[in-house]
Amino acid sequence: MINAIVLIDAEAHRIPETAQAVADLEGVDTVYSCAGDVDLVAVVRVRDHEQIAEVVTRGINKIEGVTKTVTHIAFQSYSSADVEAGFSIGN
Repeated sequence: MINAIVLIDAEAHRIPETAQAVADLEGVDTVYSCAGDVDLVAVVRVRDHEQIAEVVTRGINKIEGVTKTVTHIAFQSYSSADVEAGFSIGN
């Protein structure tokens, strides 16, 4: 699985409905409402990179109330003390 973090700017008066619509999309694992520089943070979990583009461009960006998104691919980090850990894309 590939994880992506999507930072979402939304119209202030539509944040609850926008969050629910994002959460209902296939591939979206979790949506958080935030105070600060962005309004919502969505965690997207999909099998390949093309699916991330589908979820974000054809899904999240088309939802009424979404004004801007920024997508970050998430890589798991490990402690330097974790001698068993390996690095890979996805799980």
